[in-house]
Amino acid sequence: MSGTLIAIIIVVVLVIWVVVIYNGLVRLRNNRENAFADIDVQLKQRHDLVPQLIGSVKGYMEHERGTLEAITNARTRAVNASSISDKIAAENELTSALSGLNIQVEAYPDLKANTNFLQLQNELSDIENKLAAVRRFFNSATKELNIAVQKFPNTIFAGMFGFKREEMFDLGDSQRKVMDVAPEVKF
Repeated sequence: MSGTLIAIIIVVVLVIWVVVIYNGLVRLRNNRENAFADIDVQLKQRHDLVPQLIGSVKGYMEHERGTLEAITNARTRAVNASSISDKIAAENELTSALSGLNIQVEAYPDLKANTNFLQLQNELSDIENKLAAVRRFFNSATKELNIAVQKFPNTIFAGMFGFKREEMFDLGDSQRKVMDVAPEVKF
């Protein structure tokens, strides 16, 4: 009788232990998804702002059509991306295209002085700063989930319950190459 009671206690403890691990992984996955929802809000604002910015710039930069088309195409891919991985790749492409616009704008002093353009550029800069903050939060949530999925004994149950290592929201290869180049300073 006492052997049966001990076996029942061991089974109950094991079940509670698995439930605690599972609930912890669910909480971490939900934190990550919530963090990406915050990114989505900022990306929506960014996507809404881009056509206004392009409209403001178009008259000044008619012969820079390639830059404007690249931004428009990148925005379309970003808006239509469905999975988190696809959104990360599309947003990295849009970020790269927008940085190309900033370089082109330097050649147009009248545009840089245009009030509407300046306001839109400030709004975009504000959104980019907010995006950087929510990306950090998303990456932190992703790191916590990845650590929990890879830790022992969680790793035993994580695969059984469909949890896996998730992708971070990083710069991407093209942006990393740009960041590795020292800026050129001219006086």
